[in-house]
Amino acid sequence: MIALAINVAAAWVLVPHRTGDANVRAVWLFSRNDALGNVAVVIAAGLVAWTGTPWPDLAVATIIAGLFLHSAWEIINHGRADLGRAAGAQTGE
Repeated sequence: MIALAINVAAAWVLVPHRTGDANVRAVWLFSRNDALGNVAVVIAAGLVAWTGTPWPDLAVATIIAGLFLHSAWEIINHGRADLGRAAGAQTGE
């Protein structure tokens, strides 16, 4: 719960910067994903305790992995776009 509070606070501070360059966007996505992951893990723990099976934990792990892979793809694409703009600025395009 402490990690959740810290990650939510960090994500909240970064909300105004979520559309910045690739580095700022990456920090925003990492903080957001950490906060969402914390919420998902707490929910999964409750569901595992309630159902007595590992399936909620496995489902949440799959969802979190998908979220992180999606964010990684966004960061790569945003970084490529930044590199393209920087290269165009250097050549005068």
